[in-house]
Amino acid sequence: MLNGVTMKINVDEYILNALREDITSEDVTTNAVMPQAKQGKAELICKQDGILAGLSVFVRTFELLDDTAHFETTAKDGDFVSKGQVIGVLYGDIRALLSGERTALNYLQRMSGIASFTHDLAEELKGTKTKLLDTRKTTPNMRPFEKYAVKIGGGYNHRYNLSDGILIKDNHIGAAGSIKKAVELAKNYAPFVRKIEVETESLEQVQEALDAGADIIMLDNMDKETMKKAVEMIAGKAETECSGNVTKERLREISEIGVDYVSSGALTHSAPIMDLSLKNLVPVE
Repeated sequence: MLNGVTMKINVDEYILNALREDITSEDVTTNAVMPQAKQGKAELICKQDGILAGLSVFVRTFELLDDTAHFETTAKDGDFVSKGQVIGVLYGDIRALLSGERTALNYLQRMSGIASFTHDLAEELKGTKTKLLDTRKTTPNMRPFEKYAVKIGGGYNHRYNLSDGILIKDNHIGAAGSIKKAVELAKNYAPFVRKIEVETESLEQVQEALDAGADIIMLDNMDKETMKKAVEMIAGKAETECSGNVTKERLREISEIGVDYVSSGALTHSAPIMDLSLKNLVPVE
């Protein structure tokens, strides 16, 4: 979870950079209509059904602008919310509420959209052994938020970044000369606790990855029959991951083949936002 310590260590700088992008010198409109500090409140309203994700990021955006900002709600990340629902009430300096509104909503809408989209796909795998994974196909400078949202929606995180795990893909194989050589080099370089995953595109490559001792074998862009044969060949000697051309309609079919994981870049690069709004801003005494 994005708790207070995690936010300050890992997330605050991302939010501050987003605020700096939106406020290069001043919020000229807010400064014109609200020249003095004044406390106010506004309602966070849901404009469509979905899964909430990113409430702590939403609130933290305002806290970084105003020490008095706080949010009163009974909702939490992972909750299902409905169109028209008032999720909570935000309090703070009106100037901070106005200046931080767009950035805070950008985070919350994006993260809630990813959580909602992930939940929709994860439901297709419910009751199976296959786990739904995200990828590194994230928006630049949004990865911690987007990967967190995937987890809230019921998915699982693949490696966080290039330092997080060994995934030998087609261009790595081309650079090394073969799957066998690439795996050998990886085993010699990396600590023994690191698993080694290899991307394969044919049954011949699957066999080569098995012979080389890969821990995880990715079955990339394979049709149903080829994937089925690949899983039979692997026979539990390595974990399996399906990737490429993964759609909601194919998920149940893929799980029935028996793969351990299915990864989808669409979770983060194609999820629509969830429509949320900060409305009814009024001064309070």
